Amino acid sequence: MRALNTRNGKELASNVMVAERIVDRMIGLIGKDGLYEGEALWIRPCKSIHTIGMRFPIDVLFLDFDNRVVESREEMPPYRLTRTYLKASTVLELPAGTLSLTETRKGDTISFVE
Repeated sequence: MRALNTRNGKELASNVMVAERIVDRMIGLIGKDGLYEGEALWIRPCKSIHTIGMRFPIDVLFLDFDNRVVESREEMPPYRLTRTYLKASTVLELPAGTLSLTETRKGDTISFVE
């Protein structure tokens, strides 16, 4: 699945993995060597995340039910926690630097295409 910013048409990821089962959501990217260009992890449902146990920074989008960006974090380092975003329903984790490269910001809508 691909993730696209509908405002500017830029692709955030060409290989979106989905974590829906509780165990997959809890583990997330822990133990991975990194997220590579074009990869992303879409955690649903989700209102907050942590990077405890991770070895690399990530960009993070908190999305509402309409996949609109309600908050973002650029280059979130390992061993950090986010606050809970009550308006968020899912989280998209991306390689660090993706949000800057794609000019993605709060208020943008992300579409997911098979």
